[in-house]
Amino acid sequence: MRWQCEQMRPRDFITFLAGLMAAWPLSAAAQVPPKLVIGFLHGQSSDPSRLDVTKFREGLNEEGYVEGRNVVIEQRWGNNNPIALPELAADLVQRRVAVIVTDGGLAAARAAQAASSTIPIVFVTGLDPAENGFVASLNRPGGNATGVVNYDRELIRKRLELLRELVDGPPHELPQRPATKIAYLQNFDDRGLDPGARKQNEDEKLTANRLFPLVLDARSEKAIDESFEVAVKHGIGALLVGADPFFGRQRAQIVALAGQHRLPAGYQPREFAEAGGLMSYGPIRLDLLRRAGVYAGRILKGANPAEMPVLTPTKFEMVINLKTAKALGLTVRGTLLVSADEIIK
Repeated sequence: MRWQCEQMRPRDFITFLAGLMAAWPLSAAAQVPPKLVIGFLHGQSSDPSRLDVTKFREGLNEEGYVEGRNVVIEQRWGNNNPIALPELAADLVQRRVAVIVTDGGLAAARAAQAASSTIPIVFVTGLDPAENGFVASLNRPGGNATGVVNYDRELIRKRLELLRELVDGPPHELPQRPATKIAYLQNFDDRGLDPGARKQNEDEKLTANRLFPLVLDARSEKAIDESFEVAVKHGIGALLVGADPFFGRQRAQIVALAGQHRLPAGYQPREFAEAGGLMSYGPIRLDLLRRAGVYAGRILKGANPAEMPVLTPTKFEMVINLKTAKALGLTVRGTLLVSADEIIK
């Protein structure tokens, strides 16, 4: 080779170098690893203003994955139609995604698992996945799925305590006057539910019957209207509204009825307080999405979902709508003002 270079004419040598330089970018580009693809299956409607995916991306970033740089997120939206989820999940499998993230209860997660028994799944759900037979246990899921649950058995009791303190004052003041009668409103429709979800539904009903003098079951828009009328007839002074996807879609109706009947009402999702509801208390949903992003990133690095414990809520937030409180003639006392994560004025 040395002899050939020594005998090579200057013009030929320049041509030889130019050829090497032209070939170098092609070989370097061939060595760039392809972007990993994450499938994100949403159960709800597409909404550009939602921060869910933004928080999910933050979790991915914590594990070194950045959308557009080394990972791609393919999103599919169920538009609150469970029947559409299996086809959407199958579409993500055909896209050869590395992991599927589901947000839309266990219906979305089951659709993903039915589409593939090998692709890892990270779910976000409000149902207990162990009781519903989706994982072997919360500590050791044992299959191709793990995730985050937006569920706490003691949440009803805690929300009741906070609503009572807001309406009646601190516990030490209660003996000075009769406690306000507080009712519970929930959608206990169990049609189409898995045995585990049906059991969880029954457990919630039993808990509600122990804690509240009146439990209202509303499964339609008309039933919601009638529930408020029944509550007023029974001398109910405040209402705790259960967390349910149907209620989430009827948020404007429920908040308006609470104002119309002058019933102080407590909710779980913060969106109710933002829409004019009195107060909300529950897990920080966006933090759950961030943690799901962290789990997805770890799986992309090789972690086994079968050995990754299902995460439970660790961060809760209380939001109080001060404008609504004043309209109802309520005084929000110092302890609640200090404890609240956000005050809407």
